[in-house]
Amino acid sequence: VGVGGSGKQSLTRIASFMAGFKCFSIELKRGYGSPEFRDDLKSLYIQAGIQGTPTVFLFTDTQIVNEGFIEDINNLLNSGEVPGLFAADEKERMMSDIRPYCEKLGLPGTKDVLYSTFINRVRDNLHIILCMSPVGEAFRSRCRQFPSLINCCTIDWYMEWPAEALNSVSQRFLASVNLGTEDVGKAVAAMCVDIHISVGDASDRFFQELRRKFYTTPKSYLDLINLYMSLLQEKRDELGTARDRLLNGLMKLDETNSVVDSMKTELGLLQPILEQKSAATAELLIQVAKDKADAAIVEENVTKEEAVVIEQAKATEAIAADAKADLDEAMPALDAAVNSLNSLNKGDITEVKGFPKPPPLVQMTMEAVCILLGEKPDWDTAKKVLSDANFMRRLFDFDKDNISEKTIKALKKYVEDPNYTPEAVQRQSNAAKSLCMWSRAMDVYSKIAKVVEPKRLVLQNAESELAETMAALKSKQDQLKAVKDRVADLERRLAQAMTDQKELADTAELTEKRLGRAEKLTNGLADEQVRWKDTADELGHQTDLLVGDVFLSAACISYFGAFTGTYRDELVAKWVARCKELDIPVSDDCTLRGTLASPVEVREWNIWGLPTDNVSVDNGILVTRGKRWPLMIDPQNQANSWVKAMEMKNALKVIKLTDGNYLRTLESSIRIGNPVLVEDIGEALDPALEPILQKAIFVQNGRTLIRLGDSDVDYDPNFKFYLTTKMPNPHYLPEVCIKVTIINFTVTIKGLEDQLLGTVVMQERSDLAELKNQLVVSNARMKKELKEIEDKILEVLSASEGNILEDETAITIISDAKVVSNEIAKAQAAADNTEKEIDEARMAYKPSGEYTAVLFFTISDLANIEPMYQYSLTWFVSLFVSSIAAATPSDDVPTRLEHIKDHFTYSLYCNICRSLFEKDKLLFAFLLCSRIMGAQGKIDASEWLFLLTGGLGVGVSVSKPADAEWLTTKCWNELTRLSKVKAFKGIAEHVKESHGQWKVVYDSDSPHQQVFPEPWTKLDEFQKLLIMRCMRPDKVVPAIFEFVNANMGVRFVTPPAFNLGKCYDDSAAVIPLIFVLSAGSDPMAGLLQFAEEKDMSMRINNISLGQGQGPKAAAMIKEGISAGNWVVLQNCHLAPSWMPSLDKICEEFDAETANADFRLWMTSYPSPKFPVTILQNSVKMTNEPPKGMRANMMQSFLNDPVNDPDFFEGCSRPGELKKLLVGLAFFHAFVQERKKFGPLGWNIPYGFNDPDLKISLRQLRMFLNEARPDQDVAVPLKALVYLVGECNYGGRVTDDKDRRLMNNLLFNYIAEGVVSETYSYSPSGVYVSPNCNTQADFVEFIKTLPQVPAPEIFGLHENADITCDQNETYAMFETVLSLQPRVNSGGGLSREDVIEASAKDIFERCPPPFDIDQVHHQYPTDYNQSMNTVLTQECIRYNALIIVMRKSLQESLKALKGLVVMSPELEGVTNSIFDNQVPDMWGSKAYPSLKPLSSWVIDLLERIKFINQWIDKGPPPVYWISGLFFPQAFLTGTLQNYARKYQIAIDTVMWNFNVEDKKTFASQKTPPEDGCYVSGYFLEGARWDFEKHQLAESKPKELYTDFPMMWLEPKQHRVAPTEGFYECPAYKTLTRNGTLSTTGHSTNFVMYMEVPTDKSQSHWINRSVAVFTALMF
Repeated sequence: VGVGGSGKQSLTRIASFMAGFKCFSIELKRGYGSPEFRDDLKSLYIQAGIQGTPTVFLFTDTQIVNEGFIEDINNLLNSGEVPGLFAADEKERMMSDIRPYCEKLGLPGTKDVLYSTFINRVRDNLHIILCMSPVGEAFRSRCRQFPSLINCCTIDWYMEWPAEALNSVSQRFLASVNLGTEDVGKAVAAMCVDIHISVGDASDRFFQELRRKFYTTPKSYLDLINLYMSLLQEKRDELGTARDRLLNGLMKLDETNSVVDSMKTELGLLQPILEQKSAATAELLIQVAKDKADAAIVEENVTKEEAVVIEQAKATEAIAADAKADLDEAMPALDAAVNSLNSLNKGDITEVKGFPKPPPLVQMTMEAVCILLGEKPDWDTAKKVLSDANFMRRLFDFDKDNISEKTIKALKKYVEDPNYTPEAVQRQSNAAKSLCMWSRAMDVYSKIAKVVEPKRLVLQNAESELAETMAALKSKQDQLKAVKDRVADLERRLAQAMTDQKELADTAELTEKRLGRAEKLTNGLADEQVRWKDTADELGHQTDLLVGDVFLSAACISYFGAFTGTYRDELVAKWVARCKELDIPVSDDCTLRGTLASPVEVREWNIWGLPTDNVSVDNGILVTRGKRWPLMIDPQNQANSWVKAMEMKNALKVIKLTDGNYLRTLESSIRIGNPVLVEDIGEALDPALEPILQKAIFVQNGRTLIRLGDSDVDYDPNFKFYLTTKMPNPHYLPEVCIKVTIINFTVTIKGLEDQLLGTVVMQERSDLAELKNQLVVSNARMKKELKEIEDKILEVLSASEGNILEDETAITIISDAKVVSNEIAKAQAAADNTEKEIDEARMAYKPSGEYTAVLFFTISDLANIEPMYQYSLTWFVSLFVSSIAAATPSDDVPTRLEHIKDHFTYSLYCNICRSLFEKDKLLFAFLLCSRIMGAQGKIDASEWLFLLTGGLGVGVSVSKPADAEWLTTKCWNELTRLSKVKAFKGIAEHVKESHGQWKVVYDSDSPHQQVFPEPWTKLDEFQKLLIMRCMRPDKVVPAIFEFVNANMGVRFVTPPAFNLGKCYDDSAAVIPLIFVLSAGSDPMAGLLQFAEEKDMSMRINNISLGQGQGPKAAAMIKEGISAGNWVVLQNCHLAPSWMPSLDKICEEFDAETANADFRLWMTSYPSPKFPVTILQNSVKMTNEPPKGMRANMMQSFLNDPVNDPDFFEGCSRPGELKKLLVGLAFFHAFVQERKKFGPLGWNIPYGFNDPDLKISLRQLRMFLNEARPDQDVAVPLKALVYLVGECNYGGRVTDDKDRRLMNNLLFNYIAEGVVSETYSYSPSGVYVSPNCNTQADFVEFIKTLPQVPAPEIFGLHENADITCDQNETYAMFETVLSLQPRVNSGGGLSREDVIEASAKDIFERCPPPFDIDQVHHQYPTDYNQSMNTVLTQECIRYNALIIVMRKSLQESLKALKGLVVMSPELEGVTNSIFDNQVPDMWGSKAYPSLKPLSSWVIDLLERIKFINQWIDKGPPPVYWISGLFFPQAFLTGTLQNYARKYQIAIDTVMWNFNVEDKKTFASQKTPPEDGCYVSGYFLEGARWDFEKHQLAESKPKELYTDFPMMWLEPKQHRVAPTEGFYECPAYKTLTRNGTLSTTGHSTNFVMYMEVPTDKSQSHWINRSVAVFTALMF
């Protein structure tokens, strides 16, 4: 058990790995439900039971898609088995698979054994680890519903990490980071802890003051450290690179400056050398020309001789080629013979020599060889030759060129012999074959040599002649070469001279160019050089401060996104101060935007729609630089618009989690790298998004992948993910907080001021606005270009190697860039001046932006009052633009702005009022007025806080004046606290000294209009409210009315009448209309009539939403859009599950395709489930009765049917109609306005509405038309009174006392006297029957009626207003206070401590139960004494309560200590004790009571004390009726005693009511003879006059009085008096209404009592006079 991010899952996986367990967890995907969960459980069972793998089942509460999952887990924990998990066939398969294991264990193979073995093996191998978060109600609820979570688990609490642990972690992580010194490293590690703890404290305060939840966890802490390390390295690299480039640029410039002088000196020395070289080169040129001419003559002669030699050489070559061709013919045979000889070895020779008689062909071969060698051609000679050691050498060295003719002739016979071939010889001897080939080759060569020899001689002659010619030619060529060498030497010398000259010239030119480039570089970058130096120094300084600045930036990104601007500033200021304390290097003005934002980037964001205020810029950084995906709280849709504009170029995909195919869109976007924006998310995220939020990316086979559902998807690093919600105050659990960066994009006052200023300037000075917009874009572009140019210059300087002056391209780039830069700088300077002038002109309109922004924040707070009060910024701006267009024109800007302000404020008031309930309209006007005045500095913050709270803490120590009884303790305490407020210093002392003067104010009917005693006459209208709060809280609402009236005008306290036509005009086909319902309101009749007026009565379709009606409604809307019908969706609050679908339908409305006649109407009671988007973009209306008699009457006369001339003028008796019409309108307003008095008005609040009046008016007209002209008006009135009292209005009335009241009232408003000229409806004559003729006259008369009616018109005492008005005052202040940040005083006892102390105190004071047996023994059942039974029953009833109290208190105290489970019932008890309310568990066993718990306990002890005295001392003489649990039984028992005493029928006995006002409970010691004395009643609405012994009017401000003791005297056949009494109802509690119990008695009403009076019964009925057995305190 621990909040998300505390390491539960990580440690589980580590522990599983260490223990050798396989970790099993389910994978959620879209549509994952119970069937899929069960399939996963089956896999788990197979793994643990069949495969026998030790397995950890890791299950987290974020995976609980369906509560049925917990049911299965509960069973798993209990027994290891989930009932019904396996179907029969699956179970068979399991048993088959487990059989080998059973056999191995030697167990029998029966089904039961197999299955139990399988389950046991699962138990043995399965380890279940549940990861639960204690945040919210879910975990507590599950622990109660599923006891195994407690009983079968070891609970391991993952508490918040202590400071020591946090510090050790940060030190461990930061040990590897270079932070300068070891001390700084330790300080940063400690600072991590301080930041984490400070954010936790801020989160607590954030919730206490603004009711916004944010969580920090160890995961947040680790993210902070990791982010810091990565950001620090990134910023160090970034600043280091930037500084290096600047320093490199500066170095290049310094080098350039240092070489310029040396280059100038060098250039001066080069000039004379260059001239000398030029003269020497000219002389050489002449000599070279002369020598070249001589060389040309020699060359010509040599060329001619070369031609002759070439021809000779060609002829010689031809002769040589011819001879060579002949030789080539003989050479192959010769070569073959030689090769063959080479293959002979000694063995071959020995073989031939060894023939005693050689074969013929061998003989021939050897003879031919001998002939060639000049030997005798016989075998013996041959053998000798062969024996010669040099035989082979003789053959190789044979002189083949000089074979004699004789030898050739002798050889002829052999070579010409056809048998003498190498092949034939080979057959006889292989060795002889080679000799044969040689002899034949010699023959061939000899023949060819004879032909070639002559040619050789010719060739020799030709070659000798050619050699002579070549020798002569060579002599001449040598001569030519000498000439050419001399020329070449001269040319070389000339070239060298020219090269030297060119080098000198080039050096001079290069030096000149370098000087020029240097001048360009130094002059062009002179201003940059200074700036670069400053920037480099600044970057160096920033680098020194990076340790602290980046650390705080990382803290901001990790932690402060969810906070509002004020909290962020406080946190950063605290962190900076703490860093300085710890000597961590940090900037004095360190901010997130200053450290991580570049001005160019921020400008682009602003162009894309991001507001310009600091909070929004910080938000932009959080979105773009955070490591987690951003989740933006965006009620005004600003973040949404900005992201869409920013990512449009990247093909942004926009989805909602309600889209059916959103996962497919997401998958394709991840694959191709498109950004995705998820809109309108709720407080819970789809589990399918988990891998994306966790960035669970992995690499497989070189591919980067992410697992979505059950498939792996290629992950493009360009993918971005944005989430937005329109919920203004979502509660994201820690599990969500750790996965995303929550960013509060709620519009800020400064951002909105700027936006609204732009709007008003756009409307008023469109030329300025357009120019401003152009300048913003162009300035942004120019600044971007300037930055790019500077980067380019620095890049070129950085990239150039060696001397920059050598790089002409680089200098040109720099020079051109600088020219462009200068031009841009000039243009920007001009643009900046123009923008400055424009801003000065725009500033004239700034008051309008500031004022209008206050109005928006006022209306945006209304959503905290009712969930239906939602208004979008788009709608607000649209209304503002309309007002600008409609306001009175003026050339004077301040006058014009005043006109716009007046028009827009009232237009906004009217538009908002039509969507507010009546109870909130004055509240809204007050908020509007006070916020405007507060922004103008006209209301002091301390005075405002006092008005709402009555002051905090203890006031000044001034004792209350003893003789000022009229000052209540509460009033005096508030006055003393008021004395602490600056403007009211001394007020308590003054009241004490002059309390007589202040009593005049206190006693006044209109204290808010009284002049206060000096010196307090100078208080303004607002300050008077503070005194009213202290002295007369019941008159604060009228005082607020006067306050708003005085400061804003009467129209702001007179809400406009409901006008459906105007609402319709403001709607469109794509703008729905919503009726926000209240009790009793039914707009359908009016809507149907309006449809008739618009000729839409045949084209209006309505459907009442509920189960299964959604698809029908959707089809109806679809048809209506195309056909142009009106569609009415009634009771939308009854279909909360279909609301997201309706939201999607409305979002898809398209003005281009929808029929212009189409309208979507909706009705709904306030519901938090109603889509905010629809509410913000619709026309909202409330059509409940207006607040106040005047407003109610006005509505009646402006609405149908009275506003219809035919109805108003078309009656046969117009005078009587108009008089009675006013009477009915008064009656209608009366019955509705009387509800504000609570039970004093009506016992039960009834939903009287306009249709009741309309039908009554039509019946009135019908009765008058049908009556005879001479007939008395009383006749139709009698029928009308019946219909109104029993049907139209009376049909709603269920309480008999209310029916009595209604009939009584009708005779005042619908009576014959009404038609007289001077009839008055009130004793004061303020409300009279007017003598008017036209409807307009009646409207004017109504306008003269009091705005705040006196109670007299309702027949009530003026005191009736006090309770009602006080309640209204405190309710209003409570509502306004709920909109303010809550002030946390800190300290004090914890909630548990308070509950424990109170519970112990109550338990100690709670008496033991009555001993019923003893009571029964002491007061046995007695026929003549029914009181014995009453007493026993009372004891039994009290016992039931006491037993429940004592037991629940004991159990609650144990539950607080964790000894028993805190059940829902016990939690209800403890919550009620903390809230000082009677627990429902006790209330169900107790008597009716409205007292708070503290008073209720005291009252209970008093009651038990009364019963104990009865038991101990016998029946009391006077019964304390307030102490009886069931007084009706007591009254019946008293009557029963009387009937039995006199032996008469009890149903003939009635009560005589005798008020004994001279006797008291204490003084009366004996009971009456018959009946009983009762006391303990309290009187409301009147008082008892002890002098006249009758009812009398209440004293001012005296709401309740004690009713005297009464003798209830039984009488048989009693005749009730007809006058002189009031039949007064008696109740148990002030609520008056009750229900019938099983006994047939009301749970509240006791009896009617006859009380003496000198006034008519109707007077007291109208006063709602009643008695009660208990009050509220």
